[in-house]
Order: sequence, then structure tokens, then C-alpha cells
Amino acid sequence: MSEGRKPPTSAASRTKECTMEAQSSSGLLLSRKRKRECSKVEPEEGERLGKVPRCTVGLRHPAPFADELVPADANPYERVGMEEAKRGTPPDRPVRVYADGIFDVFHSGHARALMQAKRLFPNTHLIVGVCSDDLTHKYKGFTVMNEDERYDAIRHCRYVDEVVRNAPWTLTPEFLAKHRIDFVAHDDIPYSSAGSDDVYKHIKEAGMFAPTQRTEGISTSDIITRIVRDYDVYVRRNLQRGYTAKELNVSYINEKKYHLQERVDKVKKKVRDVEEKSKEFVQKVEEKSIDLIQKWEEKSREFIGNFLQMFGPEGALKHMLKEGKGRMLQAISPRQSPNSSPTREERSPSPTFRLPFFSKTSPPPSPPPHHSGARGFLISEDDDDDDDNEEDEN
Repeated sequence: MSEGRKPPTSAASRTKECTMEAQSSSGLLLSRKRKRECSKVEPEEGERLGKVPRCTVGLRHPAPFADELVPADANPYERVGMEEAKRGTPPDRPVRVYADGIFDVFHSGHARALMQAKRLFPNTHLIVGVCSDDLTHKYKGFTVMNEDERYDAIRHCRYVDEVVRNAPWTLTPEFLAKHRIDFVAHDDIPYSSAGSDDVYKHIKEAGMFAPTQRTEGISTSDIITRIVRDYDVYVRRNLQRGYTAKELNVSYINEKKYHLQERVDKVKKKVRDVEEKSKEFVQKVEEKSIDLIQKWEEKSREFIGNFLQMFGPEGALKHMLKEGKGRMLQAISPRQSPNSSPTREERSPSPTFRLPFFSKTSPPPSPPPHHSGARGFLISEDDDDDDDNEEDEN
């Protein structure tokens, strides 16, 4: 018995609990209006329309395996018709929908298909059948995950209520009756396999087929194609994460080649980083140079303006020169003598002075002799003035 599971005696009650929780989760997904009415949560102020109120709808336990459940009651198996299933069935009689598949490398396309199967009817119990490795390798091919891994992946999908291990490739009436299946869900594209054009043909003819839609762009084959296409990238990735060449089935030469490629890629990455940093540096330098040029232009305009204000035609320097020239002319021009100036006779006699070539011991001056016998003569300021006036008249 797996860890964390309840004894078989309480398996039925736990299945019922999980079924009711799944029904509530599917009901929450049906209508936004119904979600708000059931939860009675008022949208917050500023909340956009279409948001879902916060609530916990996930299941607390993985889905049980069908062979570990208590046997069904002894009541005879009676199918539910399509119209009755769409109208809704009592809580103790959910519509049992079966969906089968390989579910290798479980992805969102698988989950969406199971979600559609779960939401086919208001009250749905979803049973999922997973084929074994032997059957899958025989009819479809080798798988990435083994059967136990695929079983466990399906168990932990939130839409699944019950898992059937070692599911048959073709559904028989005995299998449908054993699991009390009402409808089979699958995409409506004919599935040719095991010598048949469509393995679901008899299910469709019996009116038990409920179609779902495939999710475009995602499938197990697409994922494997991506890995094969980029094989070298993923081998190098796992070698870098610590896997050995033996575990990856890689030869010694290829291992060294991948290590060399890894070093080359690191060098290329460093070169790209340096280039990006250099580009950023050049861009910053350009931005700073543009700022400097703009500042220089502003300062140059300011300098030119100040220069013109000082040295221009009407600048301050010209006014200063004019003012200085006027002051100089005013300083060197003679002043006009007053009208009441004293006459020559009224002026006091000018003091006499001796020429420097006369000695100190010369006798006192005598009346002016004739010019031919005079050794020295006296000169006064009045005589000088008279001489100046005579020169001016001449």
C-alpha cells in the first residue's frame, strides 16, 4: 500500500469526498457569474471584470487506482443517456466518463484533454486508462517514461478521479461493464491502430462517444522532435550538470568535443559581453560629449555677449575712453585769468637770482654797465617776461 493512503475500508468514502471536491471545482469553472454567487465574494474596488475570486479548489489526494478500490455495489449497471447526463444527475450517481491514452511525457495538451472530459457534464466522474509498456511498445513505439511513471503522472492530475492501469488498446463491452462506463472521451479524429481504421468506431456507433479537442502546437512527438533536433545542446547541458558520458551514451571523442564547444561558447559569451559593455561605454561617452558641446555652446554665447558688451561699437570700453579723454583734455587746458588780475606795476618785484657761474665772493652788483665790459649781469623775472612778450610780438 502506497504511503499516505487510507485503508481499503475508507476508500469509498475518500473517493466520494474527492468526487465532490472535483464537482465543486468543475462547477467553479462553468460560469463567472455562478462563481461569484456561490462564493459570495464581492469584487474589490478597482478589480477588473472577469477575475476569479480567491479560493482553494484543488484536491488533497492523488487519484486512486481502480484495482485498489472496494468493489462496486451489486446493483445492475445501467448507462446514463446523453440528454440525462447533460441535464445533470444526482450527486450519488455521477456520469462515469472514460478517457484512455499513453500519456508519455505528460504535458499541457494531455491536461487540457482531461479537463474537457471532466467538464462534459455537470456531475462527472473521470476515469483515465493508461496502457502498459508492453502494449504501447507493440502498437505505438518506445516511450520515454515507463508505465509506473506514466501512471503516477496521471494520478496527480487534478481532473482525474480514478486511474485504470494496464488499460486495453481496444475497448470491449466487458471492460465497459466492469468499470460502469457511460461515455468515452477522445478527440474525434479517426485513430487507426491494431488493424482497425478507427479503434473508437464501435463506441461511436453505440452513442457512447464524447468528442474533445486537441491542443495544437503541443504533443509528445513534438517534444521528442525538439530534443532530437537539438541533441548536441541537451547533451552538453547534461554534461555540464554532472552527468557522465557513459550515462548519456556518448563516446570519449564526442565528450571532448562537447567540452571544447562549451569552452568556445564561454569565450564567445565573454566577447559578446565585452562588446555590449564597450557599446554602452561609447554611448555614455557620446551622451557626455553632447552635453559638453551644449554647455560649451552656451558658455561661448555668454562669452561673446560679454565681449560685445565690453568691446563692441557701443560697448562700455568706448564710453570709458570717451570719458577719460574728456577728463584729460579738461586737465591740460589753461584756465581763464580773472578780469580783476593785478597790473604789472602793482605786482611785487620779482626776486633776483644769480647765475650759477658767479662765485660766492663776487662783489655786490653795480649799476648795469655796457655789455662790452660786463663780467656778469642780473636777470629778473620782469625782464624775462618782457623778453617773452617781445618774442610773441615778433
